[in-house]
Amino acid sequence: MNMDFVVTFIRLLFTILSWAIIIRILLTWIRVEALYPVARILEQITEPILAPARRIIPPMGGLDLSPIIVLVLLNLVERLLLSALN
Repeated sequence: MNMDFVVTFIRLLFTILSWAIIIRILLTWIRVEALYPVARILEQITEPILAPARRIIPPMGGLDLSPIIVLVLLNLVERLLLSALN
């Protein structure tokens, strides 16, 4: 398997996951009735990643910080994987 393909795949996967989390955060700030199918798909993609973080990091003052922590961890894991491949 070509190493460039693996690197590109890892970057794309982590980019999609990160954007899915960011868009899900933004959708919580607005009404999503018209975008309900999109919101449901985003929830299905991101909830397996966010749920464990929520159990560890409870909301503080009604603010859910788990997506921020998950985004930082995703970035760290991506960098570690890419550096291991080089």
